[in-house]
Amino acid sequence: LAEVAAAVGGRLDRADPATSLTGPVVIDSRDATAGSLFVALRGTRTDGHDHAAAAVAAGAVAVLAGRVVGVPAVVVPDVVPALGRLARAVLDRLPSLTVVGVTGSSGKTGTKDLLAALLDRLGPTVAPVGSYNNEIGHPLTALRCEAATRFLVAECSARGRGHIAALCRIAPPRIGVELNVGTAHLGEFGSREAIAASKAELVEALPADGLAVLNADDPLVLAMAGRTSARVRTFGRSAAADVRADKVSVDDLARPSFELRTPAGSAAVDLRLHGEHHVGNALAAAAAAIELGLPLEDAAAALSAATPVSRWRMEVHARPDGTIVINDAYNANPESVRAALQTLRTMARGRRSWAVLGEMAELGPAADAEHELLGRLAVRLGVSRLVAVGPRAGRVLAGAVLEGSCAGESAHVRDAAAAVALLTREVGPGDVVLVKGSRTAGLERVAAALLPAEPGVPVEPAVLVEPAKAAEPA
Repeated sequence: LAEVAAAVGGRLDRADPATSLTGPVVIDSRDATAGSLFVALRGTRTDGHDHAAAAVAAGAVAVLAGRVVGVPAVVVPDVVPALGRLARAVLDRLPSLTVVGVTGSSGKTGTKDLLAALLDRLGPTVAPVGSYNNEIGHPLTALRCEAATRFLVAECSARGRGHIAALCRIAPPRIGVELNVGTAHLGEFGSREAIAASKAELVEALPADGLAVLNADDPLVLAMAGRTSARVRTFGRSAAADVRADKVSVDDLARPSFELRTPAGSAAVDLRLHGEHHVGNALAAAAAAIELGLPLEDAAAALSAATPVSRWRMEVHARPDGTIVINDAYNANPESVRAALQTLRTMARGRRSWAVLGEMAELGPAADAEHELLGRLAVRLGVSRLVAVGPRAGRVLAGAVLEGSCAGESAHVRDAAAAVALLTREVGPGDVVLVKGSRTAGLERVAAALLPAEPGVPVEPAVLVEPAKAAEPA
């Protein structure tokens, strides 16, 4: 604990300096175990300081706290920055560890999961649970690293300038993967150019002997080559990309197959993930893993074997009556909703399709126009039934009407409960239902209601991990 206090700039209260921290670092007192450190965070609904005694009673050796809590504690002025300093102190003790940072407006979590699956073939790998990608989840992930850990995959999010740079100071990356620059959080940033500048903080943090993995298909990402001193390797569908996909096709369940082409040769990949947008994620993961020493054939095999890991992201279930439910309700932005609608069209092929869409948050002044564009796209893609959920999603319906949707094809309901009532009445055997929206919409409840108590049969086996209890990711 003396070393912990020194690392975070804190002071010990009621704590023996020689006591060893041997367990995990946790932010939920119910997760405290013998030898753990409980981090007392102040949330919107509860204050972790009120649960300090319970955490120590459960085995925590001390509490990282912003005030004296009556039990052994490391007291600091501000708990969140202290958590980051503790993570950096741990990583500084692991010189053989390689940190790979991943960022982008969409696809971060899927790419992180694929990259972890590939790197695990090279050695012990730590990656975030769900979307642990902010100033709380980022250090908590880093603190899971041990002496034997070879790779840390760090998912980096931002809601403003300087956020990614701060995450890079906690876990300095040697490889930075830049996926895309979209319109997620446009309301906070103001423009795609401002978003690009924020995302570029990842490659700006790379050392000269590091590697920037850039999307050759996104001009704003490709331009980041001029903002880093590291080497650059590109990926994408472009013929000029260093790591690219050729002969892309999708099956009836929208699972992509392609030929993975690299400077070292080519190999066939048959993804078990749903949606053609996963091709780019797979290319990014392969580019980074091959750079770190994974043979091409092993990379292709690992990509072909990968199954969904993070919950509520293109999570596909088949009901006993043949209805397919696509639960992509974890979050939404214009780019990810367009990709999901394209996947719905592919999977429906001759079946009745439903797009259940909630609002996309944090789009600022562009919100109305972006929602209307999605309504128009749903009509153009031939979606059979469109259900807009929540007040702000009404603009989705407006767009559909402008594009020519007629009565009976589209509906606007006030909330998730109303959506469940409508779908329960009208979804029939063999239909394909996409559920997609920002976290604020709570549409995971809609997807859950469409499945039996024993949740259907996954179309592809999936290890579903409940996102841990950190602040909402970006």
